[in-house]
Amino acid sequence: MKVLILNEHEVHELLTMGECIAVMEDALSTLARGEAHQPLRSLVRAPGASGFLGLMPAYRGGKTSYFGLKEVCVFPSNPWRGLDTHLGAVLLHSGETGELLAIVNASAVTAIRTAAVSAVATRLLARDDASTLAVIGAGVQARSHIYSIPLVRKIREVRVFSRNRTQAESLGVTLAPSVEAAVRDADIIVTATSSKEPVLLRNWIAPGTHINAVGSSVSTSRELDSAAVAASSLFVDRRESTVNESGDYLFALRDGAITEDHIRGEIGDLLLGRTKGRSSPDEITLFKSLGLAIEDLAAAAFLYEKAQRAGAGTRVTF
Repeated sequence: MKVLILNEHEVHELLTMGECIAVMEDALSTLARGEAHQPLRSLVRAPGASGFLGLMPAYRGGKTSYFGLKEVCVFPSNPWRGLDTHLGAVLLHSGETGELLAIVNASAVTAIRTAAVSAVATRLLARDDASTLAVIGAGVQARSHIYSIPLVRKIREVRVFSRNRTQAESLGVTLAPSVEAAVRDADIIVTATSSKEPVLLRNWIAPGTHINAVGSSVSTSRELDSAAVAASSLFVDRRESTVNESGDYLFALRDGAITEDHIRGEIGDLLLGRTKGRSSPDEITLFKSLGLAIEDLAAAAFLYEKAQRAGAGTRVTF
């Protein structure tokens, strides 16, 4: 059996951001239609370990069916080492035979598909005239979002704040002296940090802002304070994941700032026209991104099929 191996460089070459935005729209629509199966992710936390291992399985039916599993280690302090916070692989299996088809670099897939999903949410929820982008953080996701968001809105100014000034300077955009200075009057905000405590406060957010909250993916961490979540119309990638895994949602719920019906809908519902998005120019919209296994599977399947046509990657006997 031959297995395709795609390294980080090959993933970036084969999966352009524009293509990935379309792939993510299809993946989220597929999930919303009930054509994919995705259990909640499981986390392996070891006493004394500075990171954890996440296991994210999924199945997609249709004309060509696939099973997928992303195994990824998350180490929040990695950016200070010059490494991505997410390191691992996406395993793609045939849905017909179970054969292992491909092993794909998960860091590259995560970097591209996460920003692509935020671009989908931004296209659906941000004001049409949104032109100022504020990004909190300066790591891999900050860089990817600085590239993806201008594909769906005409961005004229990008501001970044990060505690890691060296990384922030490498982005080649306007550096803000504080989070507050970065986000004041911004039309679109991206939080892409490894913080466990809120970095974005309600009284800094202007009317009409759209927020993509992408940094926190576990129940014990959050990037927005409860008042910010309460003031926003909340849209999510998946409702079940949010109520079990999202610290931004769960902290606000425990604080009594929101009720269980605060989630307006999933991005897939917006794509299928089942849920209404922004209702006024002054509405604050919030997309809480957790990252879904179906997104990783869809990206890996796209990469596998494209690499097969192009003769790209390395094939090994397994």
